[in-house]
Amino acid sequence: MGARQRFVVTGGAGFIGHHTVAALLAEGADVLVVDDLRHACPAGAPGAAELVVADIASAEAAAAIARFKPGAVLHLAAQAGVNRSRRDPAGDALVNVVGTVGLIKAALDAGVRRFVMASTGGAIYGPAKRLPTPESSRAQPRSPYGAAKLACEGYLGMFGRSHGLRPLALRYGNVYGPLQDGTGEAGVVAITCTRLLGGQPPVIRGDGAQTRDFVFVEDVAEANIRGLRSLRSGVANVGTGVGSSIATVIGELIRAAGGGIDPESAPLPEGEVKDSALDVRRAERLLGWKPRTDLRSGLDRTYRSFKSAAGSF
Repeated sequence: MGARQRFVVTGGAGFIGHHTVAALLAEGADVLVVDDLRHACPAGAPGAAELVVADIASAEAAAAIARFKPGAVLHLAAQAGVNRSRRDPAGDALVNVVGTVGLIKAALDAGVRRFVMASTGGAIYGPAKRLPTPESSRAQPRSPYGAAKLACEGYLGMFGRSHGLRPLALRYGNVYGPLQDGTGEAGVVAITCTRLLGGQPPVIRGDGAQTRDFVFVEDVAEANIRGLRSLRSGVANVGTGVGSSIATVIGELIRAAGGGIDPESAPLPEGEVKDSALDVRRAERLLGWKPRTDLRSGLDRTYRSFKSAAGSF
């Protein structure tokens, strides 16, 4: 029997991180989670993982990575709020760019050559002319968050050319599912579930016709794991290839909640991209990955998980 695989996952106590770490552990891997717990999901990091509570760019994190000797790093930790990035672009860059560069250096110093990073689809492509949008499309970020992720991809490429890193950036669509934070300003599915269970009407911004590529978190976790175990480099979209309107998604969640609730209207945020869908054929070619979860069943599972967590039966 071969040696157990060892992975570092930053942000492993967060929403996507928890699902990914749990899947890695179920497959028999050893996992070190580096997370400052600022954006931890309710379940936190799975208990079988080793947890180091630290900033990703800190000396403590670097020392933990060097000691753990992973075969690969999955970088999920981020400041992920688009609107928050507009209010504080310098703070967003400090976390998402400077923090990422420091982490890449720590990984290289520890002898790690495989580095997989969570990037973004819609926030990098912006108002794309082609839908679903392939990775070859011109990057047109409209937010500091999208610009920061694009800069990180540039650093990954540089470290790959100059230092032998084997980097892969996974450009996510709109990830949703159980354990997502429904109390913040991002994540319309989680926010809507939280409002419905709290007896509040959902909120549709604008006319609700804007579309997003909603991808279920367990499918994203599978893409992350396939990325860690592959040596393919570059960028790959992780979505469904289908744009679903915000009104449709909220309507499905109202149905799951039993209906009889009318949503409220609110202004559309400035700079909002109207439509987004990701061409995911490259992920299938590079990683053998395809999304498995259709929107209705994913939304049903998500609503039931929120209902169970709230103790409503």
